[in-house]
Amino acid sequence: QVQLVESGGGLAQAGGSLRLSCIASGSNVSLNQMEWYRQAPGNERKLVAGITASRRSYYADAVKGRFTISRDNAKNTVYLQMNSLKPEDTAVYYCTVLLAGGKTSWGQGTQVTVSS
Repeated sequence: QVQLVESGGGLAQAGGSLRLSCIASGSNVSLNQMEWYRQAPGNERKLVAGITASRRSYYADAVKGRFTISRDNAKNTVYLQMNSLKPEDTAVYYCTVLLAGGKTSWGQGTQVTVSS
């Protein structure tokens, strides 16, 4: 079983930056696709970015050009670098790993708040 722990959230001003980290334990996830989602109050959880085992990345249109996903397999960690933050980026950010058989594992989330 894979456990995920997110960190790095907090309060930022519009135009600022934050870097989120997601550390996996319990299993090596270097061969797994990993994704970041976010959920704002009253909204559904939405995909933000993902990265495959071969390091191909993909992004939601709302964050393209501002956010960068990366992974460090030696540390079993995936990152989300968020630049040029906007108030609409305010949400709880979740990390997830795509496991065999279509299963997923989720972290507990980290709050990101962007003030205008």
